[in-house]
Amino acid sequence: MKKILTLVVMGASALMANLAHAQDFTIRWGTEPGYKPFTYKNAEGKLVGFDIDIGEAICAELKAKCVWVEQDWDGLIPALQARRFDGILASMSITEERSRVVDFTHPYYIETSQFVGPIDKKYSDAEALSDKTVGVLRGSTQVDFLAATRPDLTLKEYPTNEETWLDLIAGRIDLVFAGSIATELGFLVSDDGKPFELFGKSYSDPKYFGSGVGIAVRKTDNELRDKISKAILTIRDNGTYSKINDRYFSFDVWGK
Repeated sequence: MKKILTLVVMGASALMANLAHAQDFTIRWGTEPGYKPFTYKNAEGKLVGFDIDIGEAICAELKAKCVWVEQDWDGLIPALQARRFDGILASMSITEERSRVVDFTHPYYIETSQFVGPIDKKYSDAEALSDKTVGVLRGSTQVDFLAATRPDLTLKEYPTNEETWLDLIAGRIDLVFAGSIATELGFLVSDDGKPFELFGKSYSDPKYFGSGVGIAVRKTDNELRDKISKAILTIRDNGTYSKINDRYFSFDVWGK
């Protein structure tokens, strides 16, 4: 009887330890809140958006607590390496260059890039542009693409997308080159964005823009990477992803 009681106590202790461990499981997400509708701040200053909801859904699936850490875009990977947070959930494209220093989860959406400029300029062919100053997000795939393929354009880099819009509105730059979805649903729908439009073709060459948008983790965090990837596929399969998608988009951003 004493032996049975001991086993029961040991089992209960193990269960309590596992529960405590589950409750202690925290994922710290690094993000940059200037990319509406993916990550931005509402009127109350709270982080909201598609990326935020996806992160919270992943945490719910993994029974983890979500903590959000804000960081300028070009400092996200260095801050991840410095262990300021556990993963980058900030609409980061999975590229070969980034994959040399961080690992990525399964992609959770796909976005192309496009030029945006004043409607009254009647730009139509982006390939015919020259001698223009283009605003781009510092450290982005858009910078890499234009630097490699468009030496005829002058690039002006910004720490956030919001600052590119401010300079475009003020006429300090001619154009912006950015993610098509974020441009259309984060800027063009606003009152400030009404005098502007997307034009020309959209760009998605995997050599520069990667193979979709994923969550970056440190190279040493294989277990966390695999857990998050599994959670992404689970919320896609169980309908959670679709519910989040439909809050922000009239189409499926998952892509192919």
